[in-house]
Amino acid sequence: MLIRLAGLWWLVFFKGLLTMLTGAATLAAPAESIWVSALLLGVASLADGVMSVAIGVGGGWTDRPWWEMVLVGVVGILAGLAILAPADVTGLMLLAVFGCWALSRGLIEIASAIALRKVIDGEWMLIMSGLVSVGFGVLIFGRPPNSLIVVEAFLGSYLLLFGAVGTGLSLRLRRLSLALMA
Repeated sequence: MLIRLAGLWWLVFFKGLLTMLTGAATLAAPAESIWVSALLLGVASLADGVMSVAIGVGGGWTDRPWWEMVLVGVVGILAGLAILAPADVTGLMLLAVFGCWALSRGLIEIASAIALRKVIDGEWMLIMSGLVSVGFGVLIFGRPPNSLIVVEAFLGSYLLLFGAVGTGLSLRLRRLSLALMA
């Protein structure tokens, strides 16, 4: 699994970069319509989900799928579709969908890191990514913000941090890929 995942480091990098760009765009225009953020978030969730499914299906050193990543991908695809589908979704409903996605993704990532701790070095990055997601989900449900601008600031910050951790993980996977080729 690790060898295949290391070979797909560029996909993890692209996913992290897309997430950071979405976060930066969300922070850059917090006073803009929530629908712009919803569109960016929906597209990012769909892209993240598709890439996670691709990574999961291609994973495994025995050519078996990595079901944890497939599950993360399916959750991301469903969240993206839920965000993009309704035309009259309120800001709080959008936030609830994103909160559920963040919580479920984070818990799956933490479980995956625990399962992989004997196989990989540096699983703490996957745990950190999971903790960031869980923390954001708890924040959303623990104290739903009153202002959509505050919601967008939280969302943009989360996406920047989540994307940065994913990009960092991809660079470690790239080093591993280069070491395996040598």
